This record gives sequence, C-alpha cells and structure tokens, in this order.
Amino acid sequence: MPLLGPADPLPHVPRRILVAGNAGSGKSTLCRRIAGQHGVRYVELDGLYWGPQWTPRPEFAADVAAFADSGGWVTEFQYNEVRPQLLARADTLVWLDHPFPVVMGRLVGRTIRRRAGRVELWNGNQESSLWSVFTDPEHILRWGWKTYGRNRARVRGLVDQVVVVRLSGQGQVERWLTGPLAAVGEERAR
Repeated sequence: MPLLGPADPLPHVPRRILVAGNAGSGKSTLCRRIAGQHGVRYVELDGLYWGPQWTPRPEFAADVAAFADSGGWVTEFQYNEVRPQLLARADTLVWLDHPFPVVMGRLVGRTIRRRAGRVELWNGNQESSLWSVFTDPEHILRWGWKTYGRNRARVRGLVDQVVVVRLSGQGQVERWLTGPLAAVGEERAR
C-alpha cells in the first residue's frame, strides 16, 4: 500500500477512516472535520471507552464492532483491544505525525484548558488535577511524552496493510483537507 503525503491523490474514495497520532496531535479535531466535510459518521472512541469515574465500559469492544461493520465512519486509531478490528475494516489511515514540541505544546494547552474550565469529557469525567502529573504515571501529559516514539513506530508498521496518509504540521493537514480529500468528495458527489 502507498504512503501518501498531503498533496498525493487518494487511490479511492475513503469510507472508513482511522486517524492516528499521539495524544494531543489533534485526532479528534481532525475526525470531526473529516466527518463534516466528507459526510461520514464520527465515532469518538474515548466516549465509548470511558464510563463514569474513568472506568472502562464493558460494552466497549461490542460497541466498536457494531459501528466498524457499518457503512462510513471516521474514528481515532487508539485502544489496543480494538485496533485490529478497526484496521481490518478501515480503507484509509490518516497519520498525524507532528513534531514532538508541537504535540506536547497542544497537549499541555488542552489539558490546562480542560482542567481550569472543569470541562466534562465523557460520562461525567474531567481531567485530573494538574499536580497529579507528578504522582500518576498514567497522567495524560506523562502518557503523551512516553508514547510518542511508540505511536510513530506502530503506524510506520501499517503501511503494507492500509493506505496511509502522513501529515506533519497543521499546514499539511489543511492542504490535505482542501486538496485530495476535497477532490474525492467532489468525485463522490458526481
């Protein structure tokens, strides 16, 4: 399968799209934009995974299987237990391969905004205390730091399995949305 860049034409009209990247890379934001522009349903995996008080929902895998078998969708490529079934159904993977300082800057800013604003995330959950970054080894900021390299290696290993579009930096994201993705959308509309 090809590894495409932001200006490369897509070999097909994507219907089942995964968005991969590190925590803070903008996966959910891009999923929402693709859904709005391309007319596919966005399913937010965090909303399916997390129950009240940050407990995993037992129905998670079944919920993912149900939407993965449906027509068109876009979702984040995360959660080890469902990655294989999502990859088996996906026709395109968009890889947000932003530089480490960009990703961490976004993650820190997002975490502070969510915590300061007491933003409700999924099923009543909120970001944990900013001070817990020092005590919780799974705090989102520590998680983002330690998984950056692992996430890049994981996606590089998928090039032979699915069409991968690699985007590095917001400029490339915008070029892809207004270029190749818009072009296949126009083609589909005809």
